[in-house]
Amino acid sequence: MPVFYGKEVASRMMLGTAQYPSPAILADAFRRSGAGIATVSVRREAGGDQAGQAFWNLIQELGVAILPNTAGCHSVREAITTAQMARELFDTNWIKLEVIGHSDTLQPDPFGLVEAAQALSDDGFEVFPYCTEDLVLCERLVKAGCQVLMPWGAPIGTGLGLNNLYGLRSLRAHFPDTPLVVDAGLGLPSQAAHAIELGYDAVLLNTAVAKAGDPAAMAEGFAKAVEAGALAATADPMEPRDMAAPSTPVLGMPFS
Repeated sequence: MPVFYGKEVASRMMLGTAQYPSPAILADAFRRSGAGIATVSVRREAGGDQAGQAFWNLIQELGVAILPNTAGCHSVREAITTAQMARELFDTNWIKLEVIGHSDTLQPDPFGLVEAAQALSDDGFEVFPYCTEDLVLCERLVKAGCQVLMPWGAPIGTGLGLNNLYGLRSLRAHFPDTPLVVDAGLGLPSQAAHAIELGYDAVLLNTAVAKAGDPAAMAEGFAKAVEAGALAATADPMEPRDMAAPSTPVLGMPFS
């Protein structure tokens, strides 16, 4: 199972908490997924008796690790301020860092991301950066103190799957000892299984589950796919080949 900043997590699935039809469906999706981490947007939470308290109570009842995020932040200052609020609200140094640089694709701002990651790491945060599969960017994030990398599979909410297999394979090979999580763009359980087969440690989902006709069933489907991918990754799978090879031996068989 994946280990993030020295903490072992009981599942390779991480699940977002936004866009579900109801709190009951959200809770059911988490139960059937077995997800070990819930990502929570700071902007949905409020203290005391304010509107966010009921949501926070629900998240606590899930019994999973909380990973607050800086979703929707478009500047370094905004992301840092949001992270500091998250630490006060959720009493954790974990933060999923998002610094959005492009409003249409929601692609991360690589320059702002590294700057914010360095500042937060220096302030004692344990940063989970939402990034692209660019090797140079990821090297700089690691140097900035990030012990986890979370490259996208495709733009957030698109369900396109793993758009750049070469880049994702290269990233896994380049950082063999760094936990890697495919974050964003997955739409089907088969895509999640593929990510784990590539050697990724976990996947993070939200829209694919929350917007399904039956979110709980989809969450369970992803959970089973992730388990299948993990089994395949450790089973020494066969190498693909260009030519057909008979599965039944032909030696000793009669020919007319």
